[in-house]
Amino acid sequence: MLGILCKRYVHPLTILFTLPSAGVGALLVLLIFHIDLNVMALIGILLLIGIVKKNGIMMVDFATQGEREQHLKPRAAIRQACLLRFRLIMMTTMAVLLAALPLTLGRGPGSELRQPHGYTMGGGLILSQILTLFTAPVVYL
Repeated sequence: MLGILCKRYVHPLTILFTLPSAGVGALLVLLIFHIDLNVMALIGILLLIGIVKKNGIMMVDFATQGEREQHLKPRAAIRQACLLRFRLIMMTTMAVLLAALPLTLGRGPGSELRQPHGYTMGGGLILSQILTLFTAPVVYL
């Protein structure tokens, strides 16, 4: 599906290259806070992979569109994509982080079940956003 969207076989690899940072960030947060990997944490990681993939698609799709329509060189196209899509990516990330905050900080009955979900979403998003904004342009070029 990504190959059809990008009209090339290289750019789906660029998008998929951003995914491991989400999993590493989520597992690292679980390790730091001594939380077991359970079903709720796995659901958080799956949700996280979808969000990070969407961010990679937004950058790569906008860059390939700039190359085709505006006849930009790849370096200029990915730079423009990063600059123009940065706000949208950060708004999505902040919305998910703020949605995960009650899960992470929640106390009360059943909170021990929901906390791993919030921790994986928060930690994975923070690390993946930092790394995606640097690795996606490098792999694209």
